Amino acid sequence: MARGIKDKVAILGMGCSQFGERWDKEADDLMVEAFLEALADAGIETKQIDAAWLATAIEDPFIPVTRVENFCASGTEAFRGAVYAVASGAADIALALGVEKLKDTGYGGLPQRGRGVLNNMTWPNLSAPGSFAQLAAAYRAKHGVDAGDLKRAMAHISVKSHDNGARNPKAHLRNRITVETVLGAPMVAEPLGLYDCCGVSDGAACAIVTTPEIARGLGKRDLIAVKALQLSVSNGLEAQHNSWDGSHFATTRVASKRAYQEADIRNPREELSLIEVHDCFSVTELVTMEDLHISPEGRAIHDVMDGFYDSGGTVPCQIDGGLKCFGHPIGASGLRMIYEMYLQMLGRAGERQRQQEPRLGLTHNLGGFPHQNVCAISIVGRYEG
Repeated sequence: MARGIKDKVAILGMGCSQFGERWDKEADDLMVEAFLEALADAGIETKQIDAAWLATAIEDPFIPVTRVENFCASGTEAFRGAVYAVASGAADIALALGVEKLKDTGYGGLPQRGRGVLNNMTWPNLSAPGSFAQLAAAYRAKHGVDAGDLKRAMAHISVKSHDNGARNPKAHLRNRITVETVLGAPMVAEPLGLYDCCGVSDGAACAIVTTPEIARGLGKRDLIAVKALQLSVSNGLEAQHNSWDGSHFATTRVASKRAYQEADIRNPREELSLIEVHDCFSVTELVTMEDLHISPEGRAIHDVMDGFYDSGGTVPCQIDGGLKCFGHPIGASGLRMIYEMYLQMLGRAGERQRQQEPRLGLTHNLGGFPHQNVCAISIVGRYEG
């Protein structure tokens, strides 16, 4: 019987590039920037790395590693490959690296690039903001939420993420905003305004993983270990029949339950210290709180407005600014989230450091087109071996 990977793998070192409009850098420059930080943090030489996984959704670098792509969950997918290699004994030390150079595509949002049989198809009537606007409408209808209340909760989420990003020197967007600014911004797709949408950025993030025993042998004492890694891929219910009401993400509900079981978490609302979720739009963050079984169904708005997910709240969400302000280089985002958890648990997060010592941190990615039918979740925490 499968026993999971709890405490079988430790993070030896991590690195992250500056996110933003990196016009003067190529993808390989960003990879090197993140890799060198991770290598120095790990305290090893390149030759000690046995295997590597690279996540990138758009770039095609010709380098000798296993390249993985799982839409916006690509970074966590690379981490999963490296972690499983170490947990299985196939590698002593493994590397996961994610990168994207989106600002050079000439496209205002994420490039609408098809995969597989979709390569030669176009989607003239479909967009990311439009799809997530439908999520907002479905959520509002299902739970009887007042349109104004939903917009104010979404605005609170955006203001919170900008406040957090302003304290992060590597974040793309570091400007603080007000609720009035969010509510008065140009509309992109009702009810999503300009400040409800995440940034499009260049960037890279990196993790080096090994066994706790090897990490101890290399002199590491304060170990951050992987508690769970779960992936859920939809069977197509979101697009092919009406069993899905459009108000939530089925893959998140499945993956999170599996991750909690693997990590031996019985009450995520009380046991999780920090979370980073796929806040491509403010409404996505709100809905995800319920899909992760932290807020009760239909009650995430109240938790948001009560400050439960603020940086000083019970379970801070996007304490580094999230996709909204740190940025969203597709292949790097999942690893960037884990990087923040790692920094927070080691007390290295600087101005944004959580005062109460974090114990368990969860990261969440959505991906897929057109209905976000992939979910990847990681849980990391202090080693308990």
